Amino acid sequence: MKNILTILFPARADNRLRGSKWPLYLFILVAAIGVVRSCIHILSPDCGAGSIAGMNLAVSGAIEVIFAFALWGAEQLVYALLQWVAILRYRSLIPLMWGVQFLETLGRMLVGHLKPVVFAHTPPGAYQNYFYLALSVLMLALSLWSGQKAIREEK
Repeated sequence: MKNILTILFPARADNRLRGSKWPLYLFILVAAIGVVRSCIHILSPDCGAGSIAGMNLAVSGAIEVIFAFALWGAEQLVYALLQWVAILRYRSLIPLMWGVQFLETLGRMLVGHLKPVVFAHTPPGAYQNYFYLALSVLMLALSLWSGQKAIREEK
């Protein structure tokens, strides 16, 4: 248990990744996708609400929906930038970042369940949530397992 906490919350964050490199490589892919998704929400004319999510924007209040999607994109961009900081400078935090990815995805799914929205079709992000949830659990487990193994080998 002590090793798990040491892996998740290192006494000193550095650029040293203990254990398998796969969690890092897949985290790079997730962070890149996050930047693209956030830019779509910020920069596209309808912020992806109609063109990607299939929401009917020919209704009263559509501009507020577009605004909310742009705000969501800004949040996603901040999160993606933090992911890149961990990737480029603080790789020892990659296991913790997989835990954060799990919580962030689970939170979005919970909000979607509590505040359902009617879409013309299921948006791609809805399917990605299940993939990200499973991937984050798998990569967190791999990070912890391989990190513990690396710590034992160091001793």
